[in-house]
Amino acid sequence: MPPDQLATDSGAVVTVDFIRHRNVLLVRADLTPLFTDYYLHLADQHLRYPSTQAAIFKEALVAGVLHAAARPLNEHLAWSLNFQAPRLNVFLAMDNEDCTITGRLFTENVKVAERNTFYSDNVPRRGAETRRSVINFIGNDPLLAATDYYAQSEQCPVRYFHLGNDDYALLVSHPDYDAPWFNAVAAAGVSALAQAEILTRIEQRLYRWQCGCTQSKILGAIAPAFRADPVGIFGEAESIRVECPRCAAGHRLTREAMEAYLAGG
Repeated sequence: MPPDQLATDSGAVVTVDFIRHRNVLLVRADLTPLFTDYYLHLADQHLRYPSTQAAIFKEALVAGVLHAAARPLNEHLAWSLNFQAPRLNVFLAMDNEDCTITGRLFTENVKVAERNTFYSDNVPRRGAETRRSVINFIGNDPLLAATDYYAQSEQCPVRYFHLGNDDYALLVSHPDYDAPWFNAVAAAGVSALAQAEILTRIEQRLYRWQCGCTQSKILGAIAPAFRADPVGIFGEAESIRVECPRCAAGHRLTREAMEAYLAGG
């Protein structure tokens, strides 16, 4: 992305470097702008979560955006993490065409299972077939869950690091990587990689919090159910509130708007 665009657009700048002689990819970002936009979204939608749930989603957001930056452009990615303790689902959608990320928590009607489950959907390019991977993981740390996903599904060792404040990093191993160094390096060493190692900049991307949901899209999603059972959708009411399944934004839909949408379609 051109530097002038990075300077004017809002979002978090994520850098991707190759660590020469280690055969390891370094993905790093100060995610303050992304967190700020997410918190503004919560405030706009009057969404509040207990501290434990909020912390889990924040860590999932870290894991997701660094993972997306390590992936090729044009990919569309979605993660769904089912936690049993606390019982909740985390959903993330990452768009590498526009470099956006969105997501939400589901705290009601969460599937009860013996183990936590991580679902990863990958669409290599728009219109391509979805590739799904499913793994089980232990605990309630999304960064460790993502690490397990890489190990089990991608057969690729990775390590996530919190470098202080909102600065995070991801190391991704490549073939013939320096395994002893990779396994031993600590957060302080990752922070100082620019001084200690030879880094080759591959690219930098700007990731923004954005869902893209609109009333028209929500109407389109509800339309088949309305055609089948109008009374079941609206009952006697003239309007209903519907949550976006991707970001939990609330949309007020009226019966009149739905009928107009169907008539126009």
